[in-house]
Amino acid sequence: MITKLFDISMQISSREKNILMLAGLVAIVFVATNIFPAIGNLYQDRKLDIENVELDISREIKLIEDTLRWRERRVEVDARRAGLETELFSGDTIPIVEANIQRALSLHARDSGITVSSTRLAERLETDGWLLISQEMSFRTNNAANTVSFLEKLEHSMPRLSVTDFNVNRTRNQYSGSITVVGFARSLGLVAELTEAR
Repeated sequence: MITKLFDISMQISSREKNILMLAGLVAIVFVATNIFPAIGNLYQDRKLDIENVELDISREIKLIEDTLRWRERRVEVDARRAGLETELFSGDTIPIVEANIQRALSLHARDSGITVSSTRLAERLETDGWLLISQEMSFRTNNAANTVSFLEKLEHSMPRLSVTDFNVNRTRNQYSGSITVVGFARSLGLVAELTEAR
């Protein structure tokens, strides 16, 4: 077989050899200018695709972590919201909310050994869907410790009553004073009922 190939190569003239060499050279140049760049482009495209997939994976991981973080924050916010809801007064109308605040204030005073002398009409302020009700009360007691107990009960009250003004005077064996507290409620629906009632 080798002898047959040798015989075929012997039969090729030098001109044919030159043409074959030129064709081989053109094939090499074609491969070098077209195939290798195509392979290089394919390699670069593949590398870019891998980088994009890695970037997508890192984004997905970050989104998963952010989702978990936002879920935790949502649970915290919901818990805080539920806690704040317990601090709000409720009622169907504003006068009912005012009465609830007055009743809570009087109850804390009575539980602390304080006698309610008088209560003034509640003052209200409505803004941005919230209702602030201010209630003033005059009181008296025979024991100064009762006023401390009263203030502690107000501090831990639910719904929350916040003290905005407090004064106490001593006359002989008795302490008398006044206190102003505020309570909050959502005004959505309450103010409309007040307006309709007028």
